[in-house]
Amino acid sequence: MMHIVLHEPEIPQNTGNIARTCAATGATLHLIEPLGFSLDEKQIKRAGLDYWHLVNVQTYKDYEEFLEKNNYPKVYMATTKSRQTYTDVSYEEECYIMFGKETAGIPEEILLDNKETCIRVPMISEARSLNLSNSVAIVIYEALRQHQFEHLTKQGELHHYHW
Repeated sequence: MMHIVLHEPEIPQNTGNIARTCAATGATLHLIEPLGFSLDEKQIKRAGLDYWHLVNVQTYKDYEEFLEKNNYPKVYMATTKSRQTYTDVSYEEECYIMFGKETAGIPEEILLDNKETCIRVPMISEARSLNLSNSVAIVIYEALRQHQFEHLTKQGELHHYHW
């Protein structure tokens, strides 16, 4: 099982979209407070559609509590500042991938403590960053691809015809 960790997310629509991605992939969503919204807000519920019952959401008062409650796991840190890309690493079957808040990313103190597991999604130098929910989708699907999408079995079906 994959674990997506959001460190102090600020925009409810992004977190709702990420929750939907977690629902579709079976990933657990970990939210480290403070959050820039309430989990009861209309925007977050709308972005997650009717998938919320499929998402295991865990919340933590801070980063240290997240580490303690998860037995200090190895965490891949998604940051625009990393030298290695998200495709340069081999993800464990049960890995944690953390993303920072939309306006500032993951605090540099945390990044410095995890230099070897920092990853980035390549982009042109003029762009500051990608949308948070897009970044999560890119990275989690690479991690899942490395494990042959093991538990993702749904086959596509046409609405009116058959393949």
